Amino acid sequence: MRAALAPGVRLLRALPRDSRYQGLTLVLTFLCYTSYHLSRKPISIVKSQLHPNCSALGPNPHNDSNSSTWCSWAPFDGDNYKELFGALDNAFLVAYAIGMFISGIFGERLPLRYYLSGGMVLSGLFTALFGLGYFWDIHVLWYFIVVQVCNGLVQTTGWPSVVACVGNWFGKGKRGLIMGIWNSHTSVGNILGSLIAGVWVSSAWGLSFIVPGIIIAAVGIICFFFLVEYPEDVGCSPPLHHMASDEEDAGGVTTNEKDPEAVTSNEGPLSISGQSSTDHSDSPTEPAEEPEAISFLGALRIPGVVEFSLCLLFAKLVSYTFLYWLPLYIVNVAHFGAKEAGDLSTLFDVGGILGGIFAGLISDYTGGRATTCCVMLVVAAPMLFLYNRVGQNGIGTSIAMLIVCGALVNGPYALITTAVSADLGTHESLKGNAKALSTVTAIIDGTGSIGAALGPLLAGLISPTGWNNVFYMLIAADVLACLLLARVVVKEVRGWCGYMARKRGSSVQLTESVLDGK
Repeated sequence: MRAALAPGVRLLRALPRDSRYQGLTLVLTFLCYTSYHLSRKPISIVKSQLHPNCSALGPNPHNDSNSSTWCSWAPFDGDNYKELFGALDNAFLVAYAIGMFISGIFGERLPLRYYLSGGMVLSGLFTALFGLGYFWDIHVLWYFIVVQVCNGLVQTTGWPSVVACVGNWFGKGKRGLIMGIWNSHTSVGNILGSLIAGVWVSSAWGLSFIVPGIIIAAVGIICFFFLVEYPEDVGCSPPLHHMASDEEDAGGVTTNEKDPEAVTSNEGPLSISGQSSTDHSDSPTEPAEEPEAISFLGALRIPGVVEFSLCLLFAKLVSYTFLYWLPLYIVNVAHFGAKEAGDLSTLFDVGGILGGIFAGLISDYTGGRATTCCVMLVVAAPMLFLYNRVGQNGIGTSIAMLIVCGALVNGPYALITTAVSADLGTHESLKGNAKALSTVTAIIDGTGSIGAALGPLLAGLISPTGWNNVFYMLIAADVLACLLLARVVVKEVRGWCGYMARKRGSSVQLTESVLDGK
């Protein structure tokens, strides 16, 4: 007697074929970028083991004169270990920021599946090489710096590729909500990376790098075998990026002339159009002519790219300053232990997940990506001030303020790097050419990565003068990010006002025609 077909299989068979491939793309790209962040996290965990408090471990078994650093890993055993750790961080971040501008250009000209999977395998290699320094007993700084630079460069293959893939499969209507949920891969990767690295950090810290390196390389191989770049490759319906009635918004994001919900009315979370995909054949369809990849300057000329890129620079500056300095701030100001401070700091990431989903949902409903970002940034500035003033008055207040600040700070950051990048990469001015997604995403995230490198550096320079000054710097960056979007916000507001005026005019005409009919 045969068992009935498994419920999960029945569910898959009931879904349209387009939805199945969309789900596969979402899951694969989510796993890919989760593994990228998973492989970046070990360095922050292992730092404490490279220069621990040796005096707490007992007497020096080698009878060296310096008993406080006998267990440290050279060259991080000197008094300048903080500067050396900073050099490791900046080697990665600066290489990442520079490489990001180049990465998108390559991503448009190479098959995304090859580019992404190859980058993941190389990322795994360089992550593992850092850990192999433990087993090879390497104690020269240049080795770790070179590995960090190489890793920073190859890690730039990830973000433009995954955003381009998701943008190829999903139309504009539900893009903000879908990408807001999908963007949680950043926090998931950070959490998993911390847990995996923590298993071996005290016994053999080299494995804290080697295991994540193996994981990202393995996910890269899975990506090579299963990722589908374009819906047309498997005979699925291409996404509906723009409606015929859309009017180009000079800020870069189009505003629908009709009901703002009209764009989304025919789209479900995993459906691009109202058409059934069952009529398509399984064989890939060959386009009549391959569109030419856009140039770097051509991508900069797309309306909105420059504004959103500069806005992200300051938004990411704030976000990465919290990422690198929040645990230390909690220890110094709230006087929690290191473990408690680390646990509390994860609430900022939790708020970031909620903020990204909220920003995507609101921007989908209103059609105003820039306005959504601007409002959240405006509210974030006083919340950062309040968190510095009263956020440490109690554990309940601290938890609430961290979640709220995380949502307001990371919400715009998540929206710009995902939905906005995909919107601009499929802008109407490109006339259907999808060969701009990687370049536009790389320009926006590359500019943001400059802020990611500057934020922790500035915090390190300013913090000796007092934490209040660090927060003033963060508030100023938030305000600048908001001001840089002012022109785009004005265009969106004008579009809404025009829509409301036309709607009122249509209602008056309808009323008059009814009265005339009587």
